[in-house]
Order: sequence, then structure tokens, then C-alpha cells
Amino acid sequence: MKDGGEVQTVGLAITGASGAIYGFRLLHHLLAAGTEVHLTISDAARIVFREELLLDLPEDMAGLQAFLRQALQVEKGRLACYGVQDWYSPLASGSNAPGALVVCPCSGGTLASIAQGLSGNLVERAADVMLKEGKKLVLVPRETPVSAIHLENMLKLSRLGVAILPASPGFYDHPRSVEDLVDFVLARVLDQLGISRTAGPRWGATRP
Repeated sequence: MKDGGEVQTVGLAITGASGAIYGFRLLHHLLAAGTEVHLTISDAARIVFREELLLDLPEDMAGLQAFLRQALQVEKGRLACYGVQDWYSPLASGSNAPGALVVCPCSGGTLASIAQGLSGNLVERAADVMLKEGKKLVLVPRETPVSAIHLENMLKLSRLGVAILPASPGFYDHPRSVEDLVDFVLARVLDQLGISRTAGPRWGATRP
């Protein structure tokens, strides 16, 4: 929620890097926090969902919305899904763009396209809109090792004000599950968005 009780609208783009669970759980946390989410999922991400989470996502947007609303128990109206070639989506224009965009996970190819200002699909265009409108853009790369090309792209975008937040979990809170490790990263994403955490403790918060 924004100050004053206004509902925050966030764009979420899930691309084809390994780590579909990051995107799926971030969607859950955003909705649990009362956020309105505009979601787009790349074709490669659908394959990763199938391989890693054993989820075969519906290809039509109405079916995808219905599936995710049921899976995440969210009421109608707070989640809108758009295809990667839907140029009528609010994500595609600065005149109706969300307040922030997270690409999670962000593949190396998507990172490169954003760094070069390309707009070949809705994910890339949505990121370009955030840059040109001076809005919050958070990228969650999940690639290792990284090449000099990856590093140069991240540095270029960081200098433009983009938050580069690698999927690199910490261990000081003694994680007991994969979900704990994932939520360590996602807690920092929520902090970047100014959204109250529904995941992960803060350093020192549990000390006597």
C-alpha cells in the first residue's frame, strides 16, 4: 500500500531464466500485500514453469488469470495478465504504466535487450517505459557465472538508476526450506518497492 491507503500497482515480468519459483512466489507476496499486479510471462518462462514447478500454465490470458487467481486465492480485479505481444497492455505505455516494474527472474537475454533499449516484446517494452518515465525498475538476474557482457549490461543499467538485485540468498536467518531461501531475496525486492514485507526477517530483528 502507498501512504494514504492508495493501492500500489506493480508490473511483474517473469522471463526464462531458471528460478521460476522466484517469480511465482513474488506474485504471491505482492498480492498478499494488497498490491494490484500487471503480469506478463515470456514463452521461455512457461517452459521453465513446466520443468521446475510442474505447472503447465494456460496459454490464453483469461485462462491464465483464472488459474492464478484460484492458485493464489486472489479476488478478481487485482491481477491482470497480458501476452508478450499485447501492445494494448498498460505496461506498454507511459500514459497508463504501473508505478514500478520487476523482472523476476531476469534472463541474460532480457537483461541485454533492456540495456540496449530494445522493445521486441512486452517485457522489454515495459522496462523501456520505466526507464523513459523515470519509474522504479528492479531486475532480478539469476545467472552464474556471469560474463563480462552481463556485468557491463548490469553496470550500464545501474548507472541509469535500475536496481540490480541478483537472486543471491543469505543464510544468517538459518533457512529451513527452498522457500526460505527464495523469500530472503524477495524480501529485498519488496523493500525496493516500498511494500510491507510478507517474507523474511531483517538482520538483527530477532536479537535480544
